Amino acid sequence: MAGQISGPVFGQMTAGGGAQRGDFFLCDVFDAIPKNDLASMEHPLFSLGTRPDRRILNYEHNGAEITVVPSVKGLATIHDKDILIFCISQLMAAVNAGRQVSRTLHLTAHDLLVATNRETSGDAYRRLREAFERLAGTRITTNIVTGGQEVTSGFGLIESWEIVRKARGGRMVNVVVTLSEWIYRAVLSKSVLTLSRDYFRLRKPLERRIYELARKHCGRQDSWQISVEVLLKKSGSASPRRVFRKMLRDMIAAQPLPDYAMEELPGDLIRFSQKHAVLDNSQRPPVLSARTLEQARSLIPGVDVYALEAEWRAMWVRSGAPRLRRPDAAFLGWVKKRTAE
Repeated sequence: MAGQISGPVFGQMTAGGGAQRGDFFLCDVFDAIPKNDLASMEHPLFSLGTRPDRRILNYEHNGAEITVVPSVKGLATIHDKDILIFCISQLMAAVNAGRQVSRTLHLTAHDLLVATNRETSGDAYRRLREAFERLAGTRITTNIVTGGQEVTSGFGLIESWEIVRKARGGRMVNVVVTLSEWIYRAVLSKSVLTLSRDYFRLRKPLERRIYELARKHCGRQDSWQISVEVLLKKSGSASPRRVFRKMLRDMIAAQPLPDYAMEELPGDLIRFSQKHAVLDNSQRPPVLSARTLEQARSLIPGVDVYALEAEWRAMWVRSGAPRLRRPDAAFLGWVKKRTAE
């Protein structure tokens, strides 16, 4: 990544070489915590297909109405959404640090690929370009509220994109992306949730979508349950219910989701529960002091320290929940190690 936050960096170069402040935001936040907007976590806006999907999607649930229309390139996929997550994460880190932001972002393609756990091969850059094309071409009409506003409108997930610098072989290096007003409102109103970094390790589209729903609805609760029928509808999967149920049972057997365990209940229900919820009293997550969290914030300016704390606790659980004599020191040591990587 480009480096740690060093203060506001935004502007637009004019023909004379000057800069107009506030016209764009430079994605330069080191190791930004992954963030996703609430609306697209709640409702199915992305295709779960791995081949070009040219269906027109219609969805209605509890007053929310959505129509998603593809371009000739097909619908934007849930893997294409990595671009939006990267942009939202960068903007939220800047907002939390008190920096000025813009819905037009300058980003480095290599940083985006690395941050979203992708290869940096020539083929990866080609796929990234195709993802930009699908995001810009997919049109959404909806009345979903973002930033406290319910406005029925049509828009692309990104308004525009442009390769501003290429490598010698034609590979994109720097890209300018302008987000839709709809997505940008979600950022400014902080209508976002933190994702596990392991989200980007989920390769199957349905696993990613199910994780989003579990993160949105289970959140920090011990558990959340939902019928297979409603889960099928909210996932946006095109599979018949019996096939969808079989895929869920395969997920239950594999338990691939970060942070959440899945189980099937009588009555055609699926329950999601916190993976650390099975710990006994001797293994309760360590409590950190407010002073320690403030020290962590000073080590990584602009970071969401509560998300950082949650990530550290998840790592602690995965390592067997060892007893810590000095949890504050252990946490700060982990943070310092991360900043040095």
